[in-house]
Amino acid sequence: MKDLQAITKKINDMTLEIEQHYPELYQHLEENPMTLPSDDSEGVSTKAFKGYLESLEELLVNHKEKASLN
Repeated sequence: MKDLQAITKKINDMTLEIEQHYPELYQHLEENPMTLPSDDSEGVSTKAFKGYLESLEELLVNHKEKASLN
């Protein structure tokens, strides 16, 4: 459970960073194809949260790389 809480905190922190420092990217977060599952019958697993965190990290890294090329 602590692992899930830590991952959730990282997701929140990263989302806040994107919102505050990269508003041009924040508006497209809903377009991110990697989202948390909405099927509550199975619950949301730590694996799903880790996958979502990794997708946010990749999105931010790619955005920073593209910005540095311009």
